[in-house]
Amino acid sequence: METAVREKKQSKQAGAATQVHLKVSGMSCTNCALGVERYLSRKGVEQPKVDFASGDVIFYLPEGVALESLMEGIRKLGYEVQPAAEAHASAGGMDPLLRQLIIAWAFTLPLLLAMVLPYAWLHNPYVQLGLSLPVFAIGVHRFGRSAWHSVRSGVANMDVLILTGATAALVYSIYGLWINGGHDYMFFETAASIISIVLLGNYMEHRAVKQTTSAVDELTQLQKATAKRLVVHPSGRQVVEEVPADSLTAGDVVLLAPGDVVPADGEVVEGAGAVNEALISGESLPVEKQAGDHLMAGTEVVDGAFRMQVQQAAGQTVLSQIIDLVRQAQARKPSIQRLADRVSAVFVPAVILIALLTFAANYWVAALPLSDSITRAIAVLVISCPCAMGLAVPTAVTVALGRAAKAGILLRGADTLERLQRIQYVLFDKTGTLTTGDFEVKQIDTFGAEPGFVRRLLLAMEQPSSHPIARALTRRLQHEGIEPFPLHSLREVKGVGMEAEDEKGNRYRLGSFRLLNDEDQARYKQTYDLFLLCNDVLIAAVAIEDQVKPYAPALMQYLHKRGIRTVLVSGDKEHKCRRLAQQVGIDEVYAEQTPEQKLQKVESLAAKARVAMVGDGINDAPALSRAHVGISLSNATQVAINAAQVILLDGDLRHLQTAFEVGAHTVRVMKQNLFWAFFYNVLAIPVAAVGWLSPMVAALAMACSDVIVVFNSLRLRWMKFD
Repeated sequence: METAVREKKQSKQAGAATQVHLKVSGMSCTNCALGVERYLSRKGVEQPKVDFASGDVIFYLPEGVALESLMEGIRKLGYEVQPAAEAHASAGGMDPLLRQLIIAWAFTLPLLLAMVLPYAWLHNPYVQLGLSLPVFAIGVHRFGRSAWHSVRSGVANMDVLILTGATAALVYSIYGLWINGGHDYMFFETAASIISIVLLGNYMEHRAVKQTTSAVDELTQLQKATAKRLVVHPSGRQVVEEVPADSLTAGDVVLLAPGDVVPADGEVVEGAGAVNEALISGESLPVEKQAGDHLMAGTEVVDGAFRMQVQQAAGQTVLSQIIDLVRQAQARKPSIQRLADRVSAVFVPAVILIALLTFAANYWVAALPLSDSITRAIAVLVISCPCAMGLAVPTAVTVALGRAAKAGILLRGADTLERLQRIQYVLFDKTGTLTTGDFEVKQIDTFGAEPGFVRRLLLAMEQPSSHPIARALTRRLQHEGIEPFPLHSLREVKGVGMEAEDEKGNRYRLGSFRLLNDEDQARYKQTYDLFLLCNDVLIAAVAIEDQVKPYAPALMQYLHKRGIRTVLVSGDKEHKCRRLAQQVGIDEVYAEQTPEQKLQKVESLAAKARVAMVGDGINDAPALSRAHVGISLSNATQVAINAAQVILLDGDLRHLQTAFEVGAHTVRVMKQNLFWAFFYNVLAIPVAAVGWLSPMVAALAMACSDVIVVFNSLRLRWMKFD
């Protein structure tokens, strides 16, 4: 609850500022992101959020602060930066990191071969110096600026350790060459191999991390569609022109054929067919569309042809809201990541201190040669890089949010994944949440009137109405083959129901329990929903039932297995709520609740336990916003997006179980990653300090640890959720 209040306060503060989305490349660990975030905070920007895994930097730019100066400052930190829109457009060509990797290994391989080949020229120290210098120059270019500015910003990153280790090896080797110290002073291959192996690890990590962000990238690419816009030529005839999707405005008419991606949110004005909405809503089967139906940007026409009128321009569509929500969620850190960030912030200075102690202990206490002592200190520096620690949580979160988004589950903040695991109560609204909203007639009872006459009268009075209950009753009676009774002066009375007269002057009224006298209300109110009166005498009553969603009972069983207590909080009648609770297996029932009472119930439970509220996101918005986790089973209305932390775009209850499973598996993977990162460092540092690892093997082990963490996170993409 405190989080929801804090977010609203922040959104008001940022209201006057402009949101900026940049893409920053070259960040290789959490400390890099912390350095950029701290720089932006010092410059006065509001709510800076930096995700090194995806390269996304999002913040609010106050008036009077120049964006270009901020971008230049980020470049001085050692990173490449550009607006997100330009980053997608300019993507292409050879990856600069791959180019550096190829050049570095071209010079490093001869140095490594010198260890096994007898060629004298390979052992010449001046040749080795010449081979190592280009590699070292690449290392300085790749890691130097970032290392220097990270130290200045107060958050030393992994580049400090890499460059310190490589520089120590190179300087010691040059010193040995100067004094003609011989083989014991030659560590040129160590300096080069540290940089080359780290570059290789960075490239593998970069490729793997790229896969973690692919789900959001796929959604983003859907916005790049073109559209066949229908325009009126000056001559008066209609012509079709192909235009970028982002140039469409509300009111434009677009032609769509099989294979086309819907370029914007709009309404079908002509035609019929089927649309694949899987990437937006998670619905696996094509959805039939006809005139008057809504189309969402990013969906694909698989059958038929349409004319669509654009309702929402680019940047205002459901798809753009989904992408923004996922990016914002990636920027919101779970508590487990904040812990890792705090550890990473002090880790680099601690490792440098440990390396100095390693050198001192080996050289002065153990009385080892200077070369061996330096080698062990370098190995400690290289093997202790906190990359794996920094990658442990962001990569898992990015994969999980991407997979959830593709399934039609939007999570407002990565911390929601953690909150879901601590839920003790789940409160459900009834209509539209556990039920479909499609009504069916359960029974029609008569009181002194002939049943056939009552049915004919009901059909005549309900047939003109568009109310969902009227449509359900009409559908039932027409299916029975009933013919309507002839009536005169049929009219609708707002707030009461339908009124009519027959040719004999009898007056009929059909509506809710408010038509009844006090005695009949007390007798029939809890049993029936519609009442038919003739000359103010009750002659029939109809019980209507909302259809239960097919997966509701299985969801309750799943929640009970997790030890979660289920509660129904509805504005519907007591007997209907009790019947539904018994049908699906809900523990507690609170019926005939107003929105204020729902809010009070959420607050009272939230004071003693962790509570999730599941509703349709409209009349349940207050309760959704005050629960620890608000879950909306809406169709992504703006109210739902603002009120809930979890949005299920197609309202399928199966996705609610999937959301809990994604949260459980993601938290488990994060803990596995962090355990590996901490275990690796705790084990590796002493091993390197006692001389059991050379700097080259240490660099390889460090690179492998990063890749292991990333690939463990990638398992979330293919993991099966029961």
